Amino acid sequence: MSKLRRINTRLGILAFAAAVLAAPSAAPAQTQPEKPQKIVMNDSGGATQAANRKTFYDAFEKKYGIKVQTTSPVDLGKLRAMVQAGNIEWTVTEIAGPDAILAERSGLLEPLDLSVIDLSKFPEHLRNRKYVFPKSAYSTIIGYRSDVFKDGKGPQNWKDFWDVKKFPGPRTMQNSPIENLEFALLADGVEPDKLYPLDVDRAFKKMNEIKPHIAAWWTTGAQSAQLLVDQEAVIGTAWNGRYYALVKEGAPIAMVWNQGAIKESAFGIPKGAKDAYWGQRLLAIAADAKLQGAYANIIGYPGLNLDATQYTDPTIVPYLPTSPENLPKQFWVNLEWWSDNRAAIQERWARWLLE
Repeated sequence: MSKLRRINTRLGILAFAAAVLAAPSAAPAQTQPEKPQKIVMNDSGGATQAANRKTFYDAFEKKYGIKVQTTSPVDLGKLRAMVQAGNIEWTVTEIAGPDAILAERSGLLEPLDLSVIDLSKFPEHLRNRKYVFPKSAYSTIIGYRSDVFKDGKGPQNWKDFWDVKKFPGPRTMQNSPIENLEFALLADGVEPDKLYPLDVDRAFKKMNEIKPHIAAWWTTGAQSAQLLVDQEAVIGTAWNGRYYALVKEGAPIAMVWNQGAIKESAFGIPKGAKDAYWGQRLLAIAADAKLQGAYANIIGYPGLNLDATQYTDPTIVPYLPTSPENLPKQFWVNLEWWSDNRAAIQERWARWLLE
């Protein structure tokens, strides 16, 4: 071999080695397991399950040829018992609010496979979720009867909600400290970005002012809407989808997005689920912008892929908490804070209601 050829050969080897070392290391490929006949999806049932079926579940069945069997209701206690016993009945479960964070911290969920599930188009603070898939968003907002407060002159924020002289009439709120304490602090002048950690004593003091004007503390979404329909209350709080359903029916209800409390409903894979591989792929499908747009068209609650808006009926977008116009007006509920503090505050709330 000539000297020049030996030099070129060595240079080629060195260049190849440098390229290999410079290349990003790839995650090891996961071998596809044998397809099961079915996976089991635990969700909240009702309209949510129907919307899930027409979008995410049907798309999964079509792509993989695996049946999605559904069960409900969602039950954190049952999830915990199954994981502790090592007898996992569900492949994926819906899990909402602080329960999602509690399940994650308690080791009840499998880590998300982010090589399969694309969260890059989700709100920035949700992209680093390691165990909980942020599936959809919903907001608790102010609603009022527009035949009582005409021409858009109803309450526009929580200070107005508390102002019973300027905006007279019975109110309704959820029977829960979560969000109500935030609303009380906003009514008392706290800025949305300064809410957490909550000043609990200050919030309860402010709640004392509105308590005599609450005609009913609602416990279900249906009740929250019906109280305004029946005029037992003229101003209230409810999940945005409940108010949207009334608006679609022509009811005289105005929705106020300003200072709304936005949260995510989530999916998670129980720790030790035997078909977790396929559960990850169901979550990947649930992240798809087009399917999330279709989901919002059905139920009025949006997915959290911010690209989904372009696939949503334009007449529905103004009623979604994640629309470009509505999202900046609201605050995200700090589920981590509530996961740490809910038990003690819930006990205090129960005592406060009886005072």
